[in-house]
Amino acid sequence: MSVTEARVEKIGTDEATGYSSYRFGSFTFSRDEYFAHVSWPRGNHIIEIDRFLRAMVRDIGWGFFYGWIFFDDIFGTTNHYGTVDVFAGTYDRGCKEAGIDFLETYSAEAVSEAFETISKDWISEGYDPLNAPLETGSPIGPKGKERTDPLLRSFIAADRMLGLPGDKSVRTEEDGFGINRAFADMEFDQPDIECEPGFEGQLHAINLFDHIARSDITWNPSISAITRANICCVTSEEHMLPVIHGNDRNEWFIQLTDEIHWNIADKNSGAPRGRVVMKAGDVCAMPADIRHQGFAPKRSMLMVMENGTPGLEQRYASGELKPYPVKFEA
Repeated sequence: MSVTEARVEKIGTDEATGYSSYRFGSFTFSRDEYFAHVSWPRGNHIIEIDRFLRAMVRDIGWGFFYGWIFFDDIFGTTNHYGTVDVFAGTYDRGCKEAGIDFLETYSAEAVSEAFETISKDWISEGYDPLNAPLETGSPIGPKGKERTDPLLRSFIAADRMLGLPGDKSVRTEEDGFGINRAFADMEFDQPDIECEPGFEGQLHAINLFDHIARSDITWNPSISAITRANICCVTSEEHMLPVIHGNDRNEWFIQLTDEIHWNIADKNSGAPRGRVVMKAGDVCAMPADIRHQGFAPKRSMLMVMENGTPGLEQRYASGELKPYPVKFEA
């Protein structure tokens, strides 16, 4: 693939709203009081501004994640782990048939810089796209006072397993991390540890729910555990996943509390493939050939298991590996 050398540049500022417009490669980005406008050589697209910013900030924070991040059915990114495709209509049948689909590939660093520049200009004080809608303001309207707190934030990296001597990542009331309002009805008793004589201090346990319940962000890892290429993430989810995620490998989901509704579609065409409702204790796999979006009526806890082996996406793309982890015989 050819990589387009580009850096984001400001091309103007709207006097009425105060927001700037930007060019990045062959794409231009502008916004008004309600919508983001994306243009490319063969077309243009409009996205509701809240949805656009929630998707863009997570795309940066996730490092473009595994595979595809669809902001909606038309616009998004594909991660090639060092380079990133920015596309419009590439995976939409209507755009393909009309000949207005477009894709350019850039360095991941350039895309991250562009998206962060746009987000910082278009997000004013009082609005945080990482919060649930009930917990933050609105991005609608003219530009307000500039935010001074970090645009991106996620879990605090653990120095050791949570709660062991030397670890400073455990969230507490004293640190300002209270139990989220949605989990106020849960109990967070700490585990009782009983060791055989001679093994005192060598066994450790935590209440993971207590840690997740103190997360002040949604649809973003509260904690990640990594052993070689095995990745385990736990998150708290409320409202809707701000992106549609297209997999380049299998993802395993374990529903820890409450429920999430998932819309499943074909990755390349967007054609509906199914719908999954996961309740506490349910386990499912999202195959490597689909896109999915989750909807959480009440804030819930989700565990995600992934294989981060380098090059795995190429083995799925070539057909060497089946897109699904298990085949059930009738």
